[in-house]
Amino acid sequence: MPEMSEIPLPSVTTAKDDLWVFGYGSLMWRPGFEFEERVPARLVGEHRALCVYSFVHRGTPQKPGLVLGLDRGGACRGIAFRVAEKNRTEVVAYLREREQVTSVYREVMRSVWLENDARQRVSALTYVVDRGHVQYAGRLSLTEQHRHVIQGHGQSGANRDYVTATVKAIEAEGFRDTQLHRLATMLHGDAHSLHAPAPAEDRENR
Repeated sequence: MPEMSEIPLPSVTTAKDDLWVFGYGSLMWRPGFEFEERVPARLVGEHRALCVYSFVHRGTPQKPGLVLGLDRGGACRGIAFRVAEKNRTEVVAYLREREQVTSVYREVMRSVWLENDARQRVSALTYVVDRGHVQYAGRLSLTEQHRHVIQGHGQSGANRDYVTATVKAIEAEGFRDTQLHRLATMLHGDAHSLHAPAPAEDRENR
């Protein structure tokens, strides 16, 4: 099992070198911070899952949406961003404000393998789901995921847009996430049925 450590506040903001950040969800397609380098990367020991009830960004406490977290087991392909030392404090503050609205994630340093020519391993700031948090959804069926995503809408917009954008970002990197792609197919089918013309007999009987 790869080594995992909690990050004390001073070290992550004051260390005297560049900072790597691992993105596996919306950070892949909307990092929102300045970076020097963007490299496909792989993290071993956790997998990407729609395991977090969203009460703010993509839902409300009354109608929770679902967003991604890293949960135990497997591996996850994503993006590693290299942040210049001079920007570390600002970027960490931005990420905490964005990711930790309800403190549903644990902020940890994890080893990730960069999928570049060097194939080096770096330590990256990563947000892993807190399994003890009230918003931890656990392992939901595809039907349950679909229900929450369809209803979810929060400060950052519709939950379905979040899922669709993440799937597009994954495809742009040349791989697939089976569970997310199945859900995206269901959401696409919903959109198609909403815009498809009704059968002739239905139109005539309205």
